[in-house]
Amino acid sequence: MGQAGRELQSGFILQHKNYKESSLILDVLTSDNGIIPILAKGVRNKHSRWAGVLLPFSRLDLCWSGKGDLKTLVHVEFSEKYPLQGMALYCGFYVNELTSCFLHPYDSHPEIFRLYQHCLEQLQHNQQIEQILRAFELKLMELSGYGLQLDCDGQGFPIKPDNKYYYQVNQGLICDEQGNLSGKMLLALQQQKSLSEKYQAEAKQLLRLVIDHHLQGKKLKSRSVLANIIRYL
Repeated sequence: MGQAGRELQSGFILQHKNYKESSLILDVLTSDNGIIPILAKGVRNKHSRWAGVLLPFSRLDLCWSGKGDLKTLVHVEFSEKYPLQGMALYCGFYVNELTSCFLHPYDSHPEIFRLYQHCLEQLQHNQQIEQILRAFELKLMELSGYGLQLDCDGQGFPIKPDNKYYYQVNQGLICDEQGNLSGKMLLALQQQKSLSEKYQAEAKQLLRLVIDHHLQGKKLKSRSVLANIIRYL
């Protein structure tokens, strides 16, 4: 139980924006209620007791009040930090933005909360980042109702490892000897097996196409930042 008998709920801050002179509006992924917009009053003041607590990539225990869509933060406690460094840090912001795009406010998905937390646990080790991101993207789409069929093509025929395929929006995978996707890669991705560098590039191309279709033209700011960083490495 939280302050004054209020029940605390676990949450992660996905995004925030300034509000008036000293407050923040937080988009918080909660364990039981999905993404909730929460007003944190006065937390940008240097003397705020919560200023050093409301940080990304930290599991928090929060409680809030209010009857409208925008809730007001009542209490927050630090629970656990997932320290992300280097490329993993920028990938963490991409994961945050993508999660925000695929979930609607107050749409409860405890399994996505667990998926997100597991992704942070993996990213903090800063290894096999591409593999981690592809697995997260696939599972996020599946859990939010946009699952991608990888073990059979658009006509229902099983994917064959020696065949080539390409992906057609609204039709699925199509077998074509000129395709840019290997059957071996598709099956390995579906089975969450380790991907070679070549297959990682194929998987990234496929999932970007599918994600862009579902985003319906919305541009991801974090993706642009990542592209610029990679360009200058």
